[in-house]
Amino acid sequence: MRVEFKTIGSSGQISLGKENAGKTVTVDQVEPGVWLIKTAKVIPESELWLHTPEMEAKLDRAIAWMATHQPRETNFEEFEKRLMKRYSRRKK
Repeated sequence: MRVEFKTIGSSGQISLGKENAGKTVTVDQVEPGVWLIKTAKVIPESELWLHTPEMEAKLDRAIAWMATHQPRETNFEEFEKRLMKRYSRRKK
C-alpha cells in the first residue's frame, strides 16, 4: 500500500489527484482524524424500486424471454383493439 502525505487546505479540501476527478465517494470518519474514503455509485431514490429482488426477478424473466423471441413489427390497429377490449372489461 502506497502512503502519500497531503495537506488539507484552508477551505477544508484535499486533492486526491486528477485521475479521481468527478468520481463519487463516501467519506466515513472512523474516529477523530481518521477517514475512510471509498468510491461509490449512487442510486437516485426515484430508481430504488428497480433494485429490489422482485424487480430483479422480473427483469431476469424479461431478458430470458427476449433471448428466445425475435422482435416483430407492431400492428397498431390490432394493439388498439386489444387495449380497448381490456379497458372496457375493467370499467364494468
